[in-house]
Order: sequence, then C-alpha cells, then structure tokens
Amino acid sequence: MTDAVSTAATPRTLTLTPLGVVVLGLLRERDMHPYQMLRLMQQRRDDRLVGCSRGTLYHTVARLERHGLVEEVGVDRDGNRPERTTYAVTDAGRAAADDWVRSRLPRIDGILEFRVALGEAHDLPRAEVAALLSERRAALSAYRDELRAGLAGAASRQVPAQFLVELDREEHVLAADLAWLDGFLTRLADPDIPWGVHEVPVATMARLAAFRESVIA
Repeated sequence: MTDAVSTAATPRTLTLTPLGVVVLGLLRERDMHPYQMLRLMQQRRDDRLVGCSRGTLYHTVARLERHGLVEEVGVDRDGNRPERTTYAVTDAGRAAADDWVRSRLPRIDGILEFRVALGEAHDLPRAEVAALLSERRAALSAYRDELRAGLAGAASRQVPAQFLVELDREEHVLAADLAWLDGFLTRLADPDIPWGVHEVPVATMARLAAFRESVIA
C-alpha cells in the first residue's frame, strides 16, 4: 500500500490508501513540504501504521497532486539544500479523506485501514463517529457470536484444543476490542470531553502547534 490513489480513480471516485490519508491529515494541520511530513510522521510514530520511505512519500504526494487533492503553494531553498516544494490540502482532499474515514470506521476487515481511520476520525462530527463505531460494534458482536458457536461445535466434537488456538485467540481479541469500543463510545457521548480541533482549548492547541514546529523546523 504505497500509492496514494488507485490508478483508475477519478476525483469523484477516488480510492485513497492509508498513507495518502495520513498525508492529507498532516496537511490539514498546516502547509508542509514532504521532508517536514516525514519528520512529523516519525516523531508521532505514524510510521508504525504506514511504513514510509522518503521516496514513497514523495511519490504519494505527487499522485495526490495529480488528482487535485493537494496543491503546490511555494518553493524554497535553505542554504545548499535542494529546493523544497510546500503543499496544501485542497477542499477536494479534505472531502476525499473524510469519505475514506467514513467508509473504514464501521468495517471489521482491514485492521490497518481501521487504525488509520480512527487516527483521523477527529475531523468528523462527534455524532457521526459514534454512529459509525456503533455499526462496527454490532458487526464485531455478530462475528464474535458466530465464532463462539463454531468453538462450541468444535468442543462438542471433541476437537483437540491445540487445533483451536488461533480461534481462541481471536475470540479474546474480539472481546477486548468490544470492551474498548464500549468504553470509548461512553466517553464520546460525554459533551464535556472535547472532540474535534474546534473543541480543544486554545492554549492546548498552541502548545501542540509549538511542539510540531520544533519537530519540523
């Protein structure tokens, strides 16, 4: 998953990859050149989700630009360093990223995509995120019931436990995921807990921005 978009995509039917979504998320914070994006991704450990080399990142940004999701807003040179092109996210880029997050939050396949969507979910309204994650919870619960029925059937046939180790682990992972979802949905329903950049205290945003600038300077 190194490309930003599928080769057959159009601006209206764009299929973003996780790396493309992360790039758009970074540019929603401020305009940056790819080297700054890479440093920020590494500092925030976003690279644990979307492994990214410098070449891959530059390729991704170039493809996003071709599809009108980012645009060049300046070129600068610092001393003897090569020229660096700064990019900004477009309205189409914001819409495409939001649509991608909406499509991935309720799904129970593709754990990498879900984790990236969860990391960018703060750009969607609180109520919408709650509804999408409630869909995911229902799907996870149904899958867990199906898995438990299968394990019970295997036990009734006296299938040795050694052949069911992976399924046993899967059941425990599902239980943990459901428990986390229940807790998070409860917190999300509390209006006193900030959600979205606009609800974060100004002083907190200023502190976060100052730290970001120190990383990408």
